[in-house]
Amino acid sequence: MIAYRLDPFPTDADLATIWASSCGQPWTGELGRILPRSLVHACAYDGERLVGYVNVAWDGGGHAFLLDPTVDVNYQRCGIGRELVRRVTDAARERGAEWLHVDYEPQLAAFYTACGFRPTNAGLIDLRR
Repeated sequence: MIAYRLDPFPTDADLATIWASSCGQPWTGELGRILPRSLVHACAYDGERLVGYVNVAWDGGGHAFLLDPTVDVNYQRCGIGRELVRRVTDAARERGAEWLHVDYEPQLAAFYTACGFRPTNAGLIDLRR
């Protein structure tokens, strides 16, 4: 049975395992710096094993931003990602956010639509250039 927790503090090593599984690349963040600044974050566990993660950053006001929804590849397509998004959406609303934004690649549109997001116009500047 999958257990969901709001605002736990998983280790970078735990997240690195599911990140590599899900995204095919190494985790380069630092949860110790990221999570204390979050509006809310959630994790899914199978026993003590981290199998899902999502973070919501915010501007300190009405706008929140869904970041890094990640589910271990062996647990995908079981509703874990949608449940994580549902839980952080509810918590963000309860904590004062009025809007929840997300950016995603076209192949992920069905997932985000199933989570209740609707497409909007947005802009992006690549700051690596």
